[in-house]
Amino acid sequence: MRSIWNGAISFGLVSIPIKLVNATENHSIHFRQIHLADGGRIRYRKVCELDEEEVAGGEIGKAYEDADGTMIPITDEDLAQLPLPTAKTIEIVAFVPADEIDPLQMDAAYYLSANGVPAAKPYTLLREALKRSNKVAVAKYALRGRERLGMLRVVDDVIAMHGLLWPDEIRAPEGVAPDSDVTVRDAELDLADALMDTLGEVDMDSLHDDYREAVEELIAAKASGEAVQPAESDDSGGGKVIDLIAALESSVRAAKKSRGEGDENEAENKGDMADVHPIKKTASGKTAQKKSTPKSTGTKKSTSSTSSPARKTAQKQKKTTAKSTSSASASKSSSSAKKQTSSNARSTTKKKTAAPRKRASA
Repeated sequence: MRSIWNGAISFGLVSIPIKLVNATENHSIHFRQIHLADGGRIRYRKVCELDEEEVAGGEIGKAYEDADGTMIPITDEDLAQLPLPTAKTIEIVAFVPADEIDPLQMDAAYYLSANGVPAAKPYTLLREALKRSNKVAVAKYALRGRERLGMLRVVDDVIAMHGLLWPDEIRAPEGVAPDSDVTVRDAELDLADALMDTLGEVDMDSLHDDYREAVEELIAAKASGEAVQPAESDDSGGGKVIDLIAALESSVRAAKKSRGEGDENEAENKGDMADVHPIKKTASGKTAQKKSTPKSTGTKKSTSSTSSPARKTAQKQKKTTAKSTSSASASKSSSSAKKQTSSNARSTTKKKTAAPRKRASA
């Protein structure tokens, strides 16, 4: 990995030469701006607003814009004369427990690599000291034209450094919390706990960027000239939650179903939900406690299930089938009777015809 900064860690009187390497990388897909009329790429050129001419990089310097719009030129020589001991040094100022660092302060992450063979021994000493103390080091360093705050910790066998925001760069969360007082019932907390337990833990390495994959597929389809089918909109979220209990119940069932537990244990899950929150709505719309009653183990069917539309339809179809079967049986019996009558008539005719012949022979 390419280093972005070379310097040293100042650990008391011990100096550890190191290289600073980016610990993260950005996988976002970037787009170019084009002219819609002809597809030509749009480029930005640096133009002086006084003479309206394009300026080369070597002719561009720094300046600070004052409140009245006045430009105050600042050169690299001016900045080099400033007393900045951390210009080439990561200066450790304290060792503190990791939980004293507010995650809101976390910024970019870097790996610190020992620069050269002589740096291996002091580097290993600092790494093992951090491991044994279960603490992190708070340090100051300078990067990209400003002094910064950092936190050193051990990741596997490497010392990593997280850039930290200065405490005065963290905004207070005033006006962010809900204005009105909200009361959360124990039943709702129980369901929230059940949902958290159902979702469980996750292997962080298994998580990936679904949106980026969709964008990559879109680009590949357009590059090959294929028609792009619009994705189906998901209207399951974003709506106003009317019944928090119902929403939590549905979330628990959906989470269990996604884990393959929903189909075979659905009835059991519903019973568990009733035990977790015995709450029902009264006629006035308010919630009231509902006494949990044991489930009936008898075989008697409820009136509501007997009179349901699906049940009526099934009974009607059954009657129609029975009627059809009866008609078919009657038709079959009638046909058999007709055949029997026809056979008897033929037998009688034969007997009448044979009788005269018998008298003649006598």
